[in-house]
Amino acid sequence: MSEEQTTKEPPKEAESSELKLDGIYAFKAGMSAVYNEAGESIPVTVLRYEPWIVSQLKTKESDGYSAVQIACRPKKVSRTSKAQKSHLKQAGFENGAYFVREVRCELPEGVDVGQKVSINSVTAGDTVRLTSKSKGRGFTGVMKRHGFAGGPASHGSGFHRRPGSIGNCEFPGRVMPGRKMPGQFGNVVVTVKNVKIVEIIPEENVILVKGPVPGAKNNIVKIVKA
Repeated sequence: MSEEQTTKEPPKEAESSELKLDGIYAFKAGMSAVYNEAGESIPVTVLRYEPWIVSQLKTKESDGYSAVQIACRPKKVSRTSKAQKSHLKQAGFENGAYFVREVRCELPEGVDVGQKVSINSVTAGDTVRLTSKSKGRGFTGVMKRHGFAGGPASHGSGFHRRPGSIGNCEFPGRVMPGRKMPGQFGNVVVTVKNVKIVEIIPEENVILVKGPVPGAKNNIVKIVKA
């Protein structure tokens, strides 16, 4: 028999037992650009994926809804309560985890505590919904917070960046709820819909999504299939 016939290909490893969910979490690394086949530049946000481990399975019978709880980034120093330690110990987190989140979905077949969540839960070309916390900008005026035009910029105006009149006539004689006023700007949960995943790079644990993503660098971002 020839060498080609006698030499057998090594058996391919069975597909990893990593779990695929309808949603995962990643961390914002920054923005960049990639080129498609037509040579067009596509602005992308780089999301860094870190290993997430299944820490609890929630069912309708015990919790009222179905979800998979996942944990990430183990703590090096024991600064967690005994309850947290015992809860996450089965998932391999002896001292607890910095991030514990959940993905609401029907429990996949064969899912178990301690299983790793795969970055391939989402694939290139998928349309997803991104949820993140926007940058906090502190207390701001109406021009920055709501985009008011402001008053004349000329000398002697006396009305430059103020909101203007906020009251009503004799009736109802009060400021109505919802009036756009100065106040806290940003630091709120923002959801961006219909975002396209441009590329997945498993060997670098990187997910590239088209366009900007709310939040600062290292912010945690929830990625859910639309």
